[in-house]
Amino acid sequence: MARILIAEDESSLRVFVARALRLDGHETVEAADGAEALDHIVSEEFDLLLSDIRMPVMDGIELAMEVAKLRPALPILLMTGYAEQRERADSLTRIIVDVLEKPFTLPQIRQAVADALAA
Repeated sequence: MARILIAEDESSLRVFVARALRLDGHETVEAADGAEALDHIVSEEFDLLLSDIRMPVMDGIELAMEVAKLRPALPILLMTGYAEQRERADSLTRIIVDVLEKPFTLPQIRQAVADALAA
């Protein structure tokens, strides 16, 4: 299965998503913000980056742009609960797979990740 980096500042959601993905057999690594996630990207290999857009220190948009430079083949799936944040991601269509809207259900996150990995 895949090795997935989850960048999400809300700890309860980060744990929920990680647990859900591990149930599908994936290995997960968690980061509380974009800067921490970028540190993992620099030093480790992943099959997917799953990132919130709105985070402290470095947001998901900036993270996606940096990751696209460092690992252009790495699929990026973004999450957001804010409509205006989704609009900000529209300019990233060449580097992201999709934007998943919060709140989402367990089946929705599992399917979004499966689709992103298949893309």
